[in-house]
Formats: sequence, structure tokens, C-alpha cells
Amino acid sequence: VQLVESGGGLVQAGESLTLSCATSGFNFDDYTIGWFRQAPGKEREGLSYIGLSDGDTYYEDSVKGRFTITGDYAKRTVYLQMNNLKPEDTAVYYCAASSVFIPGVDAYDDWGQGTQVTVSS
Repeated sequence: VQLVESGGGLVQAGESLTLSCATSGFNFDDYTIGWFRQAPGKEREGLSYIGLSDGDTYYEDSVKGRFTITGDYAKRTVYLQMNNLKPEDTAVYYCAASSVFIPGVDAYDDWGQGTQVTVSS
């Protein structure tokens, strides 16, 4: 299983970014991909998840209404559209794969290397 994040960068508060998670090495349709983030000095937290077998999605309260997760089956890529970004969204963002559709860090065994998102005020 390989996961490669991209799309991070420096933006101003209120702006948008779209992160990408390119995948390989597993049957795309059988997995759930989750997006997570970790800010300096804080624990890694889950943000959003997509079950690729049926397209089900789940959002944590912290990002509900601002972030959207989608999957492109032809490209084997999962996206996280982030709108109205806030300084507190500054973190390293990771995608990860799980064989079950369940929120939370503990269910995910395979992780990408992360991409930095910095939101200035």
C-alpha cells in the first residue's frame, strides 16, 4: 500500500486548498481512505473518511461544512477540498488507508508522508 499526499501550501485565512492522496498497491474499491492532521504539540486527529466501495463519507465536527472528501476511481486518488481555512487549520495533513469504514486514527495502518498546510491570519 502506497499513499502520497500533495497540494499543501501557504494560504491566507478564508482561502481554499485541495489536497490529493494518490494511491497504489491495493484494490482501491475495497478500502476506506481517511484524511487526518497533526499540529505541532498536538495529537493526530481524524477529519474525514470515504468508503470507496460505496462512496459513503463521514466528517468530524471540526470540519463539517467546510471540508469535502471525494474519490476519483480512474485516478485512484482521494481529494480533500478545504474551504474557508482558518489559522487553526495549520498542520501536517495525512491520508491513510483502512480495510474498514471507521473513523479514528487507530483503525488506519498505512499512511502517507504528509503535506504541510499553513494558514496565515
